[in-house]
Amino acid sequence: MNYSLIYTKSYNNKAKKFIKKHPDLIKQYEKTLKLLELNPHHPSLRLHQLKGKLQDLHSVSINISYRICLHLLIREKEIILVDIGSHNEVY
Repeated sequence: MNYSLIYTKSYNNKAKKFIKKHPDLIKQYEKTLKLLELNPHHPSLRLHQLKGKLQDLHSVSINISYRICLHLLIREKEIILVDIGSHNEVY
């Protein structure tokens, strides 16, 4: 069973700006989302829980420079996308 990705309005706005700013990353971004739906624990995503004020969130990598922050709800097989951007922008 696949995971359900939940796109919040806030995330969609951030994603639109991200894609507009980084059109060269569209394929990598789409691949990351597909892999996240199939298996959020896939090694290439480098899923990890965040610390400090973001301790309720997890992060996955689009590439070496860019991340997607998310709420990972394993019980319900839901992934709520929260933020997208560079390491410094997201954290």
